[in-house]
Amino acid sequence: MVDILKNKPHLFDTIQVAFLLTDVHSNVLYANRQARSLFGYKKEEIEGQRLRILFLEEDMIYLLPNIIYLTLYKEGFEGEALLRRQDGTKIFVHLITSSFKEEGEVFLTFSFQEIQRLKRLEREKMEAERWAGLGRMVEEIAHQIRNPITSIGGYTKRLLKAFPSSQKAQPYLDRILRETKRLEIMIHRVEEYIKIPRPTFQRENIQEVVEAALQTVSDEVVEKGASFRLETGGLKGEGNFYVDKGLLILALSHLFKNSLDAISTTPSGKKKKEVKVELLEEGENIGLSVSDRGEGIAKKDLDHIFEPFFSTRPEQIGLGLTFVKRVMEEHGGRVEVNSRLKSGTTVTLFFQKDRRRKIRRELLSPEASV
Repeated sequence: MVDILKNKPHLFDTIQVAFLLTDVHSNVLYANRQARSLFGYKKEEIEGQRLRILFLEEDMIYLLPNIIYLTLYKEGFEGEALLRRQDGTKIFVHLITSSFKEEGEVFLTFSFQEIQRLKRLEREKMEAERWAGLGRMVEEIAHQIRNPITSIGGYTKRLLKAFPSSQKAQPYLDRILRETKRLEIMIHRVEEYIKIPRPTFQRENIQEVVEAALQTVSDEVVEKGASFRLETGGLKGEGNFYVDKGLLILALSHLFKNSLDAISTTPSGKKKKEVKVELLEEGENIGLSVSDRGEGIAKKDLDHIFEPFFSTRPEQIGLGLTFVKRVMEEHGGRVEVNSRLKSGTTVTLFFQKDRRRKIRRELLSPEASV
């Protein structure tokens, strides 16, 4: 067994667990790559040493002997342990031990997993479950709220038809309709954010995706007397990347609407009501920037713009940029925002051109094709 490990060490280097093999006296006979990396030792620095080099001084009397005893004479040990690296720093691990006999000799095995990594995986699982539970709860709440809102809106419209000449009631009824409409939009936005599906990545062209997103806001562009200017000079290649087209179009539509809202308050003739969309390509990244010449964002507010329901305009719901940020996180991309009051805002989105690993997208050698 030991000879096999020493002659073919890569066999155990492929497993994603730190692994040690010792003799019955706890002398380290073999340490795989993950074990050496986890504890900070080179191969020659750990093999031949006693297992004790991984344990704290105060654990030499009880913990280590007990683990060796359970491994040799019982069914092994499984539990958490605080160990030490070569540089003296402490590391919290989940340790599993066992023993076996080979050609009359007894060997001990030790498998280590860093608790931090396990906790991260557990957190990710809990986060996914939390979003699923939150989605179900929001769906039920939305259903319960949407019904009375629909009734209020419907009865208000009936009152407007029944008393069309009532100048005194007209402003109040119009206000009720506006607020019910706002509540409906808010419910829709919350549902949209909470129920973002896992992306399905496909090869897409960034210019085609952006143009499709621009189509979704074309009516608002006309209504607000604005225009979009698409610049593609920053693209160096074909402009292809791997994204969920539907999700990205939805995120971009929110981004475009934000820019339209920003320039809609600009007095006519003072500044041109135009939003510039520029396609970019930098090394392995591809992306786009959306620039407007609106009122801009105060420095004190920049840290809060991605928070749910935060908006510098009271009439807005404040979930657009929150949605954009989450979609970008799902894509493994990043968002940058630059803004100055009275000068405007630029939001830049960056994506990886190809999310696939090199081994999936090109031959590593001509021999691989044989």
